[in-house]
Amino acid sequence: MELGFIGWIVVGIVAGFLAEKIMGRNHGLLTNLIVGVIGALLGGFLAGVLNIGFAGWIGSIIVATLGAVVLLFLLGLVKRRG
Repeated sequence: MELGFIGWIVVGIVAGFLAEKIMGRNHGLLTNLIVGVIGALLGGFLAGVLNIGFAGWIGSIIVATLGAVVLLFLLGLVKRRG
């Protein structure tokens, strides 16, 4: 299923929101969107490397959320060091 531009924005916002709740963070809507979209790219890359298939809106949100959680975790590690 191909997501359009609006679809990626919706997935990004939802994934960023879910990731911030999972990681116990508090961000705004724009930050959630950015984290979610970058998380979707990261999650899609990791899913491809691990040969994990996903389909539809739910699959996209799950993969994007997992990618966003990994992104927030890595940013937290970098922030602690600096």
